[in-house]
Amino acid sequence: MSDPDLDDLRAELADFAQSEKKIGRTPREERIIAGFEEIQRFVDEHGHEPQHGEDRDIFERLYAVRLDRLRALEECRSLLALFDRQDLLTGAEATVPASAEEMDADALMAELAGAAGESEITELRHVRSAAEKRAAEEIANREPCPDFDRFKPLFEQVRIDLDSGVRTTRQFVKDAGFLKADINEGQFFILGGQVAYVAEVGETFRAPNGENDARLRVVYSNGTESNLLRRSLQRALYKDEAGRRITEPTAGPLFTGDSDDEDIASGTIYVLRSKSDHPVVAANREVLHKIGVTGGDITRRLANAKLDPTFLMADVEVVATYTLYNINRAKLENLIHRIFGPARLDIEIRDRFGNPVVPREWFLVPRFVVDDTVEKIKDGTITEYAYDPSSARLVERSALPPSGDLA
Repeated sequence: MSDPDLDDLRAELADFAQSEKKIGRTPREERIIAGFEEIQRFVDEHGHEPQHGEDRDIFERLYAVRLDRLRALEECRSLLALFDRQDLLTGAEATVPASAEEMDADALMAELAGAAGESEITELRHVRSAAEKRAAEEIANREPCPDFDRFKPLFEQVRIDLDSGVRTTRQFVKDAGFLKADINEGQFFILGGQVAYVAEVGETFRAPNGENDARLRVVYSNGTESNLLRRSLQRALYKDEAGRRITEPTAGPLFTGDSDDEDIASGTIYVLRSKSDHPVVAANREVLHKIGVTGGDITRRLANAKLDPTFLMADVEVVATYTLYNINRAKLENLIHRIFGPARLDIEIRDRFGNPVVPREWFLVPRFVVDDTVEKIKDGTITEYAYDPSSARLVERSALPPSGDLA
């Protein structure tokens, strides 16, 4: 059998070829189809139909309005029936939002204009949802704090209090009893990884939703500040999974008639003086003291002082001891260190292996102030006082300016 020539072969194949169906569409119809395909791509990518709502992305909201209108117009349903592989046009008789009801066919064409254009329009490079905008407004309005030097000691003291256990942190959640209005001047929070201090609270006013609100001046530990609403701070703390409330400093039950695992029958406050020849120590020897609390034998604890960097790698002498009964040693020691925190010695010592160590229990405090402190611990009035390094004495907290209340 001879091979067929090309013309015969073409004729043979024509019998099997499916005739190409040419459909002439108007520009209007092409735009409707292109707009519908945008919705289909959204559904493919997100797994659900576009939804209405202020918290939704602007393009999702636009697609939702578009779909509602396409469902409502018989002309569009008929045109798109062959393309509706996701059954998006089902339920066309459903209630259509007012925004779609008000859109006539020409308005729909204008809304669909550009839907078949460049793909960048759906990349949302410069478009944020309402929720994102609100979140950004709550934190992006921070600016440098011009008088941060006033607040820096407060943040340092909070850090010390947290390290020593005088303060703790609690999750900021509604079911813990923290109401929206439970944000007051002088409180500390953790927001976005920064410690936030409520420096000022403005006048209370009624918000559009009927709840009370106020403008706050909030200073952050990174040296910035913002003026935001109390409800905005409360909302930001709820949203931040790491958002925390920092508790107020409290000594807790120093003395108690009931014992528990943390309480002991007695404890000893000790005051030590260093024999180190370090220049800083030698220059301040008479007022430099290590103050701590122990339940054991002090002499035994001091046996190897010259090998211990917490004792400045030198022998020490016991200046005074005070024995107390039914106390919580850890809380008592934290309280004492918090009171004398502003006078803590800033010194770095090398241990016997050459590693740097910063001792935390040495304070530039005269002996008579320690005596006064112990007496106030005994009568329960110590929480009303703070140590003032400038006058080297205890002063009532009420007499200290807000920026000077470091203890």
